[in-house]
Amino acid sequence: MQILLDFLRRYNYIFLFVVLEIVSLTLLFRFNDYQGSVWLTAAGEGAAQLNRAYTETESFFNLRDINGALTDDNLRLQRENASLRDALAEALHDSTHTERRVLQELGGYRLLPARVVSNNVRSGGDGYLVLDRGSADGIRPEMGVVGGGGVVGIIYLVGPRHSLVLPVTNSKSSISCCVRGSHYFGYLLWDGGSTRKAHVDDVPRYAKVRAGNIIETSGYSSVFPPGIFVGRVHRVSNSSDGQSYRLDVVLGTDFSNIRDVNVVITPYKAEIDSLRAKADSLK
Repeated sequence: MQILLDFLRRYNYIFLFVVLEIVSLTLLFRFNDYQGSVWLTAAGEGAAQLNRAYTETESFFNLRDINGALTDDNLRLQRENASLRDALAEALHDSTHTERRVLQELGGYRLLPARVVSNNVRSGGDGYLVLDRGSADGIRPEMGVVGGGGVVGIIYLVGPRHSLVLPVTNSKSSISCCVRGSHYFGYLLWDGGSTRKAHVDDVPRYAKVRAGNIIETSGYSSVFPPGIFVGRVHRVSNSSDGQSYRLDVVLGTDFSNIRDVNVVITPYKAEIDSLRAKADSLK
């Protein structure tokens, strides 16, 4: 206590000066409008600057949480954007999107590029395609052929340097197909007419099918893997016997303008065909 009294006694003039300054300044700002307004303005600006500095400091320390939330939102929006682009491309029948999806579905298969050197496909009659690849390139009968628009056909005859393709627009062609997103399948057939149209038979009547649905390969053969684009349903009608549906399909492949294709070399095709042949011999 004595130390405190000695301290106050030693600096009493300074304390008195500070107290008198505070009193004088209070009287000055309280009873003079101009000086009062200056003080209030300066005090307000000072308080605002302190508040701004506090807010910026708090935001800085919260940046990690904010950045994490923004990153999550950005990834979610990117996924939604990609999904919407795919949906829009399918809705608009985007050929580039179709080609990209075909290649994606064939990612686990070996593809042999080939070029169409002869095109005899025409409306109203059976036609064929000739490719510039043959047995010397590893081509064998009953290999699938796909293009940018989807399924083209199946290798029918093979020479050393060329091969003949039986397109889906040939009355001898029959390819197992299904409605995308379901397990209902039938067989893609062509009975003449336009080379841009075919039909799928033997689809059960309880199947939920409508115009615009996508038809793709079912994968129930060693020729094509599942999920390869074939076309879109144009009309749904009853079969001639009334026991199933007939789906009129607009084909994805434009045979009037086809040039570059890929031959699908299916892994273990020989083994699968051998097992099927043995199973057929038991009948």
